[in-house]
Amino acid sequence: MSASPGRFITFEGIDGAGKSSHIDALAAWLRQRGHTVVCTREPGGTGLAERLRELVLHEPMDALTEALLVFAARRDHLLQCIAPALARGETVLCDRYTDASFAYQGGGRGLEPAILQGLEQWVQQGRSPDLTLWFALDPALAAERRAAARAPDRFERLDAAFFERVHAAYAARAVADPKRFVRIDSAQGRDVVGQLVLDAVLARLQA
Repeated sequence: MSASPGRFITFEGIDGAGKSSHIDALAAWLRQRGHTVVCTREPGGTGLAERLRELVLHEPMDALTEALLVFAARRDHLLQCIAPALARGETVLCDRYTDASFAYQGGGRGLEPAILQGLEQWVQQGRSPDLTLWFALDPALAAERRAAARAPDRFERLDAAFFERVHAAYAARAVADPKRFVRIDSAQGRDVVGQLVLDAVLARLQA
């Protein structure tokens, strides 16, 4: 899996679905087997993108402004971090990518898909993940997990209906691109979910 060109794996799902701990576990598993791994996140991953992340998470704004900031962060992240790592033959594990924009700004906030599709084309120029692991979790259970874990950001304070729309948008993305997406039932125990992640990576990327 580490042979050039590199592999680009994204982790998606609503807040509270449990993505982050499994990114770290997969990275450790890959490194033990000799792979060079870059772990990153969106919005974020570069100095500029992290500053934009703070604005997106904490400043009030409309859906279009939100999307423009997220895609500006994504452009810098892609140019400065993701593309160079892949060119070196490394494996990039990214906590969210463009599917999150279609889910949050599109499904959740109601931004027209055509706007997001245009931004996707301009910013990414065809760079899509090789594999997307969608951590699917009932929004009510995700809310319980969030409440127990941390103080909420601007998105996490939104109502249950918002997260229902986000969840539905992720489901629609998975149906539309089944070759790239693997649905991970993240309501199960951590060890079970971790094994599902490994199985998906081995099945999709060793072929």
